[in-house]
Amino acid sequence: MAQIELSAIRKSFDGTDVLKGIDFRIEDGEFISLVGPSGCGKSTLLRIIAGLEPQNSGQVHIDGRPVDAIRPSARNLAMVFQSYALYPHLSTFDNIAVPLRMRRLSAIERLPLLGKLLPGRRAKERHIRADVEGIAEQLDISPLLRRKPGQLSGGQRQRVAVGRAMVREPLAFLFDEPLSNLDAKLRVHMRAELAELHRRLKATFVYVTHDQAEAMTMSSRIAVMMGGELIQAGTPAEIYNDPRDIRVAEFIGSPKINVLPGRIRKDGGLDVLGTAVKLSCQAAAGECRVGVRPERIDLGAGPFSGTVVHLENLGAEAFVHLAIEGAGLRLIARLADVRQLPAMASSITFGFAPDAVRIFDPAGKRIEIRLEQPERVREPAHV
Repeated sequence: MAQIELSAIRKSFDGTDVLKGIDFRIEDGEFISLVGPSGCGKSTLLRIIAGLEPQNSGQVHIDGRPVDAIRPSARNLAMVFQSYALYPHLSTFDNIAVPLRMRRLSAIERLPLLGKLLPGRRAKERHIRADVEGIAEQLDISPLLRRKPGQLSGGQRQRVAVGRAMVREPLAFLFDEPLSNLDAKLRVHMRAELAELHRRLKATFVYVTHDQAEAMTMSSRIAVMMGGELIQAGTPAEIYNDPRDIRVAEFIGSPKINVLPGRIRKDGGLDVLGTAVKLSCQAAAGECRVGVRPERIDLGAGPFSGTVVHLENLGAEAFVHLAIEGAGLRLIARLADVRQLPAMASSITFGFAPDAVRIFDPAGKRIEIRLEQPERVREPAHV
């Protein structure tokens, strides 16, 4: 296990900045997901940690020591690629055994004919077999050890790639979108398996994905990257409920957060769609943007109204798409009870609690709010 610290990491390709000074610490034993849209620099950052890509400036520390001048193989990090990178001509056993043979056998001992005649080779191979079979048992792939990659399903190949990483007993595991080639059902299953594997190994996992559902369901922390910058890092609950930037708020969550036009009054009060909301903030008067999650929209009651333009009935829940009258925008509300679905093209009122509101300034940065406290009812004086 290892702590990984990134200090002022910068990287550019052909004069274009891909990473713009990344400062970040990954704690020992943590499952951290680097998440963001395609082209945000997350895979480049992972390759820099692995040593597969040199940075233009900045430092990478693993377990407190700088590793920038250390070649990838000497960093003792295991990487699982999107393509799994299995050798098609080797069996599952031999694919998992490759890093052990490279580490434990000399160049002569690895020769196919002469190597087998050397003293000590058989003993080393017995230890390698025991280690591979132990890993295979952990991953439930023991019956597949004689099969080649072409005879395995996508999920099985993914387990073999993880097994090849595990057998090295690395300081940390690096995953570069390993589930993106799987179908939706298998992807959900493998998410649970990877999370369970992390809890069992208690190792440091660094996981790159553009799928925010993967990041939310598996990680102990999420680092959201956009445009070569690390925008916000925190637990899944913090990122979802307390986004510090409107880009984070819009990227995390499905369906995405509703963003409504608002205005901060001179007295610090807030108007949304021309209606006052019972909260205040310390910010300059002017335009702002107001975010409300779909599940915090209360249908059938409130000061706002809209027309139902689309319904998504998912069985256990439904999403109601509303066109806001006079505002030229659409809003999505989550309905937990599908028996209460409104009719298409019907007019419906809606509202939201003041604590559901997240306010962002014109630059997209979060504005803190204060909820108005209800007035206390005074007790009559005792005579």
